[in-house]
Amino acid sequence: MLDLVNLRKTFNPNTINQKIALDGVSLHLDDGDFVTMIGGNGAGKSTLLNAIAGVWPIDDGKVIIDGNDVTSLSEHQRAPWLGRVFQDPMRGTAATMQIIENLALAKRRGQKRGLKPGVTKPEKDEYKALLATLGLGLEDRLTSKVGVLSGGQRQALTLLMATLNKPKLLLLDEHTAALDPRTAEKVLQLSNQIITENRLMTMMVTHNMKDAIRFGNRLIMMNEGRIILDIKGEDKAKLTVRDLMDEFAKASGEELANDRALLS
Repeated sequence: MLDLVNLRKTFNPNTINQKIALDGVSLHLDDGDFVTMIGGNGAGKSTLLNAIAGVWPIDDGKVIIDGNDVTSLSEHQRAPWLGRVFQDPMRGTAATMQIIENLALAKRRGQKRGLKPGVTKPEKDEYKALLATLGLGLEDRLTSKVGVLSGGQRQALTLLMATLNKPKLLLLDEHTAALDPRTAEKVLQLSNQIITENRLMTMMVTHNMKDAIRFGNRLIMMNEGRIILDIKGEDKAKLTVRDLMDEFAKASGEELANDRALLS
């Protein structure tokens, strides 16, 4: 379902600010895989998600989604295959538009546009039912502007929008990092529920080791643009935070000293 073949990306090449962000990353994901990704700041996690999404061209390698080589396609051309939720709750929605209008836009993601009613009656009923599953009371606020919602409500709505058309691959880029602990847990549980019920192939970047261990069927750790750990199945189920730190030390030859990772 997803094949990354020897991805390479260097920012500011041949300058004093040169940064090798991806150093020959290869990865295969099967349908239904839920992969959590951890690593220190600058390890290449978000860069890898951006390479998959087509935010900018890679220097070398291939990105293949559901058998389609999308390496040369732009970000909007990859939209039919992908759903994405960012760290900033403001990025996934249009603040000046209503909740129902945001959902209608998400429903038409990757489709050709024409002159027809913006939201049909069946669509309205569908959106109300989907919003009710969030347990946030948003199903009774369809005409509210998204800008008045809390960060947690916006992130839950963004998650719903990103999965409305059942993408081939869902990208979650530290999507709970800007939320308070209680709200973050709520959004994580919603994410896990949607991913599990729809068997969505997912990559979730997080700095929280406990969350990386608790969710998904596979865990990947990155360091200096490379994948240094890939743990799945029973091995992942048995992991502890201390095990993970020890594994990092063995794989990278250094101690895991990222404050955010340690504090989590």
